[in-house]
Amino acid sequence: MTALTQSKPAPTSAADGPVLLREDRDGVATLTMNRPAQRNALSVGLMSAMQAELDRIAGDPSVKAVIVAGNGPGYCAGHDLKEMRANPGRQAYEALFGQCSRLMLTITRLPKPVIARVRGIATAAGCQLVATCDLAVAARGARFATPGVNIGLFCSTPMVALSRAVGRKQAMHMLLGGDTIDAEMAKTYGLINEVVDDGDLDAATTALAAKIAGKSPLTVAIGKEAFYRQAELGVEAAYAYASEAMTRNMLARDAENGIDAFINKQPPPEWQGR
Repeated sequence: MTALTQSKPAPTSAADGPVLLREDRDGVATLTMNRPAQRNALSVGLMSAMQAELDRIAGDPSVKAVIVAGNGPGYCAGHDLKEMRANPGRQAYEALFGQCSRLMLTITRLPKPVIARVRGIATAAGCQLVATCDLAVAARGARFATPGVNIGLFCSTPMVALSRAVGRKQAMHMLLGGDTIDAEMAKTYGLINEVVDDGDLDAATTALAAKIAGKSPLTVAIGKEAFYRQAELGVEAAYAYASEAMTRNMLARDAENGIDAFINKQPPPEWQGR
């Protein structure tokens, strides 16, 4: 049976209503940034709303995967530059970039996979958001850039996620050149996983999320955490950590039941999450 729920409205903007929408269906929570007139720029209000929903999702066992989408013609144009210039000063800037960094770390540490569904532009912190998500599916017309260098503000915080998602030469090309790349180039770089026709974007992203939602949530959580933790370690330490993670996973009931079903040529069991 299809389960469909919507959260309480996030903080509002006078022009567009709630700045973030949430829809839950079949174990997948879709968070839609809803500032279309501003190309979903990451205002303080929008980041606060996203943080609150991700914190709720982290403790919600009914949610197995998350999609992050954008309403309107653009995915996310980065930080809200007008808001930034209206609140100048070190304290305000430090608070803003600190808030954004916490949001990106929350996505990385969330024990559920997060998929970016990209239509239109994803620039600066919007490109950072795509790079931070575990997976990304983009419409053929999507465009990506870290163009801060063009306006005198190097994309230093977007660089953190970008340089961990793509090769160094590709990252520096985007950061130093400030040029826009298309979806096919973004896939070649490794920034996104899949490029589909614009009309197929929603279905393709939903299918990917549903596929992941059908896996053992415990196994996925262990695997996601292990992926990011081992990536920051040296090879020897990474193997030691990964061996411990696999041992912990192997002792779980889901692994025991799943392996037994495979050996006996039976369909996957109903996952117990333990």
